Amino acid sequence: MSTADTSVQLLRNATVLVDVGDVTFLVDPMFSAPGENPPVENTPNERRNPLVPVPDVDTAHDAVVVTHRHPDHWDEAAAAELDDDVPLFCQPEEADAFTDEGFTDVRPVEDETAFEGVTVHRTPGRHGHGELAEQMGPVSGFVFEGEQTAYVAGDTVWYEPVAETLDRFDPELVVLNGGEAQFVEGDPITMGVEDVAAVRDATDAAVVVVHMEAINHCLLTREELRAQTEDVHVPKDGERVQL
Repeated sequence: MSTADTSVQLLRNATVLVDVGDVTFLVDPMFSAPGENPPVENTPNERRNPLVPVPDVDTAHDAVVVTHRHPDHWDEAAAAELDDDVPLFCQPEEADAFTDEGFTDVRPVEDETAFEGVTVHRTPGRHGHGELAEQMGPVSGFVFEGEQTAYVAGDTVWYEPVAETLDRFDPELVVLNGGEAQFVEGDPITMGVEDVAAVRDATDAAVVVVHMEAINHCLLTREELRAQTEDVHVPKDGERVQL
């Protein structure tokens, strides 16, 4: 199912396959067909979501991880397609919602847990700035610690707890949600160029940026991010980045 190395494969938006040793985690599955969902409300355009299809790649996995239940990270299509007995790691606040959907092996992570030789840590996130971040609700990142360590930051901007997570775990691989998602008013709620550059300066890890060009309010393009950063991987949908 996976190689013995640490890698991340982008499917679309924040949906990634993270391989840590012999274990594959499917993170934030969103499987809706293009245009199946409405635009995000109060955003600068009216394009229906998702904007692009999921590439035709092998999505075999050992467990599912959901950083938070916003519809671009967990959708009805994923709930319908996934096996109801798959080990499913999530925020404690959202465990009951997955159980209500019929999943039978829901594993809320308060701090850390173990799975098939990998230690799974839940880490803080801040989905925006100020009052808007509070309105967006709780979000989490996850660290997967095996022989090598991968940090999936989730929907967060750069702030001190992200720096502290990098210092604490010293990961070899960091996956960031870019796109600089934005509403009509207020500051961005996911990472933009300056956030990504701050992470790049704070770690020796391979830095991979996803969550781009798939949802209508993610306005920062891959081309723009590549042009304005150095030593950052910005994969295409379906592309794998391997250490």
